[in-house]
Amino acid sequence: MTFSMVRQKEVEGILHSLSRQFPNLDFTEFDKKITMYANQQEEGTSEQLHHFMILTAIERITALEPDWTYVAASLYIKDLYEGISFSRGKSKENLSGSFYQVVKDLTVAHLYSPSLLDSYSKEEVDYLGSILDFSRDQLFTYIGIVTLAERYLTKSHNGKVLELPQERFMVISMTLCMNEEKEKRIPLIEEAYWALSNLYMTVATPTFANAGKSHGQLSSCFIDTVEDDLRSIYDSNTDVSTLSKNGGGLGIYLGKVRSRGSDIKGFKGVSSGVIPWMKQLNNTAVSVDQLGQRQGAIAVYLDVWHKDIFPFLDTRLNNGDERQRTHDLFTGVSLPDLFMEQVEKREDWYLFDPHEVKGVMGFSLEDFYDETSGAGSFREKYWECVAHPTLSREVVPAIEIFKRIMISQLETGTPYMFYRDSVNRMNANPHKGMIYCSNLCTEIAQNMSATVMEEEVIQDGKIVTYKSPGDYVVCNLASISLAKTILDDELERVVAIGVRLLDNVIDLNDLPVLQAQITNQRYRGIGLGTFGWHHLLALKGLKWESSQAVDYCDYLYEEIAYYTIKASHELAKEKGSYPYFDDSDWATGDYFLKRDYSSERWIELKDGIKDKGIRNGYLMAVAPNSSTSIIAGSSASIDPIFRLQYSEEKKDYKIPVTAPDLSPETTWYYKTAYQVDQHWSVEQNARRQRHIDQGISFNLYVRNDIKAKDLLDLHLDAWKSGLKTTYYVRSTSVSNFEECESCHS
Repeated sequence: MTFSMVRQKEVEGILHSLSRQFPNLDFTEFDKKITMYANQQEEGTSEQLHHFMILTAIERITALEPDWTYVAASLYIKDLYEGISFSRGKSKENLSGSFYQVVKDLTVAHLYSPSLLDSYSKEEVDYLGSILDFSRDQLFTYIGIVTLAERYLTKSHNGKVLELPQERFMVISMTLCMNEEKEKRIPLIEEAYWALSNLYMTVATPTFANAGKSHGQLSSCFIDTVEDDLRSIYDSNTDVSTLSKNGGGLGIYLGKVRSRGSDIKGFKGVSSGVIPWMKQLNNTAVSVDQLGQRQGAIAVYLDVWHKDIFPFLDTRLNNGDERQRTHDLFTGVSLPDLFMEQVEKREDWYLFDPHEVKGVMGFSLEDFYDETSGAGSFREKYWECVAHPTLSREVVPAIEIFKRIMISQLETGTPYMFYRDSVNRMNANPHKGMIYCSNLCTEIAQNMSATVMEEEVIQDGKIVTYKSPGDYVVCNLASISLAKTILDDELERVVAIGVRLLDNVIDLNDLPVLQAQITNQRYRGIGLGTFGWHHLLALKGLKWESSQAVDYCDYLYEEIAYYTIKASHELAKEKGSYPYFDDSDWATGDYFLKRDYSSERWIELKDGIKDKGIRNGYLMAVAPNSSTSIIAGSSASIDPIFRLQYSEEKKDYKIPVTAPDLSPETTWYYKTAYQVDQHWSVEQNARRQRHIDQGISFNLYVRNDIKAKDLLDLHLDAWKSGLKTTYYVRSTSVSNFEECESCHS
């Protein structure tokens, strides 16, 4: 038999398998092209042939024939398996023969953590290997499996993939259930593996990539509060570098730091303000990269009444004094209701130095918020500052600050907007603190405070350092695939799995910044979110710009909230409540009153929590999750789709990607982001926000020629609707938004 005849038989075998797997696709032209290539490549290798087949399948992915993505994925998976079998030194038939041996080999190679084999017996690992379902690989789209293989599967030190997709899901499940009681953990692992491998949910990138491995932590984002002293500023930078090195994204609150021109030790006019410290953070973000893969990701927040607000808003602009620019930081503005009222009324706004306010007034303005809409302690303290005869201030029209905000947003996408009064009014733990800002992706809202340090010399000449740990926020994230979970009627089951896995992350993490570890244990905060909202609407035949979609959003997220709170309550009955539960809104029942949860099932749950507690002080947060939603084959977060079809750039080719489940039926419901009236998005999100105890990564999509008044109206609409935050203003003039992959859950 000639070489070409062997090659032809190989082609026929693959095509026969594909045509059985995808009976609805016409393989005629594909067959012709592959056969012609095989006949022409007398000296070619099977590897080259398979690569050509993948590229040919990719070429056929269009909005009219989107299912070719599954053909390309199937061919890619075949090549992936062959590559892994070669790297492992196993035949393809025996590749999945011994899961225990895989775990052992990767542990010996220092790629897996020894904790897996320390925690599980050979019999347990063998059993878990026996339930791996490799048919679930067929759920991946091409872009999904490529993303999974390139970013998440375990690789050798020279970059060879050594882990099968189903093994990654199982190792995550084993890792996150490691500390469960022995008699129940195998069934819990089976549940977790079922949810992850069927793509009902995804865990955030740090957990997805690092669970079970010998390096890296599992949490996504962190938020630090910087005190107004040199030691706090530098210590914060050290903590930032430590967490950034391990793959965390950070939000940094600088609102307590004195402004430019403030006094230092009584010497007036000598402070340089917050910009030099931002320059330091910018250098840290660039020089301490995330596991060698990308530079650090840091967002810095400042109050809109801070005297440095104007230079702060200019730090990312592409013109002006480069010494005052921090292009590698993201910015966020903390906005009280009073400021938004002054903007709307076109009245004046007063800027203060927080250091001077504390010295003259005896209080810190940032420590107050308006307890009710239109009235409260913040505005009382603010007007006290305005009226004080000796307190220095700058007066500007409030609208001028807002213009600068919008100019920066249209050029750079930032600053993010943090509506501090709305956030703190809905804080479930007001008895233990204050929320000054959000994280890198604006979905986390938890109590914050600065860490205080003292040192003393003891008798034997040693220096002892004492830290009074502040609340250094940690967020642990996962997301539910709405389209798949809702249509399969598995919401309650998937939510319960997600809450347990996230709660377990808290105890498994060994965070290098100890105050973050302590905060994590005090509040046991988690962030269960969602993706695939537009995907779900399209499958249900609901138009984005409709009252039906708004009402459905309200209904669905109340269901998610109920099942999430119930799952955490059930965990509390099993494992105990979080340490700060007493006197929280959960304990008093105020959480439910604030959200008008008054139906019979809510009252029963409220009474149950009063009696038996709740496991987690913070529960829900909707993250951007664009990377992991790609793996799961759905639309990102709660965003409208960007395009019906687009191309993902690779080194030597492009990958066509279409909207999920695109068909003649769903096309009508996939109105793209820049065509959607954003006020409908705000209205949806207002309904959603009522049920989400933390925040939502909510983007505003606008054209670059949008009128200032229209953008202002959008922001006023978001604020009046009770949104806690808004994320990027994604203008058509800004093509690239660098997001922290840590939050991609």
